[in-house]
Amino acid sequence: MQLRRYVLTRRPAWALLVVLLVTGCTAQPVTGAPRAAAFNPTDIAWIQLMIPMDERARLLTDLAPGRAGDPALARFARRAADRQRDELTRLRELLARSGAPDTRPHEGHDMPGMVSADTLRRAGALSGEEFDRVFAAALRAHLAQSLVLCGGERASGGAVEARELAGELEKDGSQELARLDAARSGKS
Repeated sequence: MQLRRYVLTRRPAWALLVVLLVTGCTAQPVTGAPRAAAFNPTDIAWIQLMIPMDERARLLTDLAPGRAGDPALARFARRAADRQRDELTRLRELLARSGAPDTRPHEGHDMPGMVSADTLRRAGALSGEEFDRVFAAALRAHLAQSLVLCGGERASGGAVEARELAGELEKDGSQELARLDAARSGKS
């Protein structure tokens, strides 16, 4: 009964753990003396996953201004790229403060929410409405998965600053999803 109660109360952490285990990924161990002892494995796994997810999404948003058929989607992509740039800076700073290595344990993995290399190749060869469809679907999946991961970090992370950043990214991601939907429906 205690195990069941633990599993039920730690569901977001379990979801993150299942994603990492299913994809064959593990958090990289902190080497040396960590600068902030409050960082736990969930914090490190979250940071090391969010960085490559955002890097791939950034590659996609960088394509949009020259390929999007819908001007509203191109404007959205420019704002999204600025947000991603800021988010990546903050995540990298947090990784440095954690004392964890700047490794890419998720490199080459195509997991939920990760803009795949194939999607980037296809998007790079498209323009107009075809590009818009691929772009919107991939970015929507990225944002939705980021919200799930941020929720897991907020629920199970150990470092206050990581949980706070996850909360901010979760709020920003929800707003980005709403803006993406508005851009696709012609309301922006």
